[in-house]
Amino acid sequence: MECPDCTVELVAFTVPPEYRDHLPGSEPGAGLCPHCLSFEAVTDPPAETPDFDRVGEAFPTAPDAALPLALLVGLLSNLALYRSEIAALLEAVERAGTDPLLVLDRLDRDESIETDLDLTGRRTQLEQLL
Repeated sequence: MECPDCTVELVAFTVPPEYRDHLPGSEPGAGLCPHCLSFEAVTDPPAETPDFDRVGEAFPTAPDAALPLALLVGLLSNLALYRSEIAALLEAVERAGTDPLLVLDRLDRDESIETDLDLTGRRTQLEQLL
């Protein structure tokens, strides 16, 4: 599946049951664009483990950290609407041993990523959530 914004292939994955309540809609999967960080619902997600290496060197590859972080990045554009969901995802990423704020800093500096998200501004807002 391609990103509708930049036509790069999405990193698609099945959303684990414990995170489905954090997302709008009822689709069983999601996809994160490794180029623009666009987030899309996926109705038929792949069964194999997603290749989060494509999202940049800073992005974790272990599924227990990568999946909630991908969902968190997907919800960042609507921080006010999904405040409690984002807070829960932040905690899940931290429990998995990854610093989500550090990852956002590094994604912001990654020259291969061209996103409309203000990652620096969102990071500041996320610090206030913690």
